[in-house]
Amino acid sequence: MRTLARRLLIPGLTALALTATGCGSTPHTGAADPAAPAAVTPSSSDGTSQQLDVAAAPQGTPTPAAVARADGKGKTEQSTLKVASYDKTSGRAVIAKSAPEPGRSPSPGKSSGTGKSPETGKSPEAGKSPDADKPVAVGDVIASAPAPGAPAGLLAKVTEVVGKTDKGTEVKTASTTLAAVLGDDKADGKVPVDPAAVTVEPLTKGVTFSWAKGPGLTFGPEGAKLPLGNLRLDVNASIDTAPDAPASAGASVSGFVQLAPQVEFAYDGSTGGAPGPRGAFLGMSGDWSSQWKLQGRAAASTGAPKRIPFAKLHSSPVIQVGPVPVVVNLDLTCYIQVEADGRVTLDVQQDVKGDFKVGGSYAAGKGWTPVSASNVKSTPVKASVTATGKVKGALGAEASVGLYGAVGVTADFAPYLRGEGDIKATASSDGKTSLDGAWALYGGFDLSGNLQLQLSLFGTPVFERRIPLGTLNREWALTTGHVGR
Repeated sequence: MRTLARRLLIPGLTALALTATGCGSTPHTGAADPAAPAAVTPSSSDGTSQQLDVAAAPQGTPTPAAVARADGKGKTEQSTLKVASYDKTSGRAVIAKSAPEPGRSPSPGKSSGTGKSPETGKSPEAGKSPDADKPVAVGDVIASAPAPGAPAGLLAKVTEVVGKTDKGTEVKTASTTLAAVLGDDKADGKVPVDPAAVTVEPLTKGVTFSWAKGPGLTFGPEGAKLPLGNLRLDVNASIDTAPDAPASAGASVSGFVQLAPQVEFAYDGSTGGAPGPRGAFLGMSGDWSSQWKLQGRAAASTGAPKRIPFAKLHSSPVIQVGPVPVVVNLDLTCYIQVEADGRVTLDVQQDVKGDFKVGGSYAAGKGWTPVSASNVKSTPVKASVTATGKVKGALGAEASVGLYGAVGVTADFAPYLRGEGDIKATASSDGKTSLDGAWALYGGFDLSGNLQLQLSLFGTPVFERRIPLGTLNREWALTTGHVGR
């Protein structure tokens, strides 16, 4: 775990002088004009396509692997097979048969009561054929949830059956695409990320993590009530002060980020004979709220903005697309960033609420198109300063979303507060003093990022370079004024 013991040049977060006890701001919504996602809807073709459900994989039980058989008989099916081990360097895997769960499998010819699995609400035998349990063969494609040696899941094609071992059948594999298991089917859905499955690595002291998952289960610092499905990071850390600052002007940053992320996934394999799918989408969206404060006399900063990451979050949710377990990898690094050209003693607080959406949309004949959108509102801001300068501070997150361990989309979402002002104090020999200055405060957000080469995992053509999301920026005036006496 890293700390902020290193020297950080963090200036004040505004250059205002507010004579009132607080200042009001006009709520503002900054909305993007994103590229419209490619339509991923059922289309009439040969009538063999299916609309697959998209949902979170059942928890508490092993997720069965899906197998697309090389003989071409039928659709991709759930099986009783599992990846017992995998070696990424050699591409070798051991495929074994899962042990039946006690009390879960009905006896042949007998009803299981409701006929539905308590986790999925579907018949455990639905869509299953005798071929679903037979050993894998050359040409078969395996889609597996995380397994030993494959923490991000496995999507691979069997190239050789090496032989039997005491743990199962050893095979050689090669990489493949989702098109090999989803075929000409279609899927479209959103899956909330389970906050209980998110791992957090604090990068500085003073970081706490809390979440709320189900009814009656609310967690939070000092009894804070979080909406269900939300996760929250609180930070309270000291910052290096200016060299000549008095002890009473010690600098610190405190506040929280609260998120409710969800994965958006869509696929349309109805190509009409053309290679690759007709459409696809992968992205992340969610609600965002944050409240943060910088106070004290922080060390000045010049040149590039100073970014202080304070926590890394990771999750690998498994979404069930029909019979296929699709492993999505999500990473977020939360940070504070400040830049300025002066040194001030400050006390600034900002509240931000809104949402965001980032992703990549594919349409046959058009290729990949970036999608980015955000709506943000700023609530009233409190601030006070004692000097002249220009400052900009943000509390944001770097995010990435991908499939089976390969990054597909990266994004940087940064709600910010920007202030500027020129405040001068003068004194004469007769003891008279005066204070004169003008100030302005602005709220806004920046959203930027890239589409990555690995989006070709959908089975779409490979693009030769990263495709930028394009920098989306919205800014609005919070308050302006003049001070004189």
